[in-house]
Amino acid sequence: MRLDLELEFGKQEGKRLDSTKDKQLAAMLALAQSGNREAYLAFLTEVAALVRGYLSRRMASAEAVEDVLQETLVAVHQARHTWSPGRPVGPWLYAITDRRMVDFLRRARRIERNEVGMSEGAEGLAESPQGPQSDPRGDLLHEALHRLPLAQRRVIQMLKIEDLSVKEVAAHTGMSESSVKVTAFRGYRSLRRLLGVESQTKQAI
Repeated sequence: MRLDLELEFGKQEGKRLDSTKDKQLAAMLALAQSGNREAYLAFLTEVAALVRGYLSRRMASAEAVEDVLQETLVAVHQARHTWSPGRPVGPWLYAITDRRMVDFLRRARRIERNEVGMSEGAEGLAESPQGPQSDPRGDLLHEALHRLPLAQRRVIQMLKIEDLSVKEVAAHTGMSESSVKVTAFRGYRSLRRLLGVESQTKQAI
């Protein structure tokens, strides 16, 4: 199965903002760099709308768009001091967005090539040894499961407790089958980490 995600490499269309919008964002970001919280929140609101539109023209999955958008906003926050006043915001912003999009696609394609490692993940959890205090695995797993984000918890419950297929989970949740697999993979990885069995399953990741 191939992910229905596409990147338009090498194209400059959409990489620059119109001068008025760019100047508005530059003014907001300059104020934000000086500690103006209101300007920073306004900047992020504008950026979120721009980046969502940019990603939507390049990625077919709405859920993937939202994932990359959130990663981009975090990266913008972390890199906000790397922008220099007097320079256009657009190329700086879209360079960050492109890096996050490429990273996301590489992860998703690696997961899909390995067929997500879903079976390996489940086996890793099931075969992990008992701790020295012999805590019941069911109780530990139940506790760890409820510490996962809601989307991951729902997908894993449907796959492993309700015994639904990936296709059935996709139909129930409205997610694509690829998104179900990616979400399950992330959930299994988090569960292994929470249960202390990460070292046993690194080769499956």
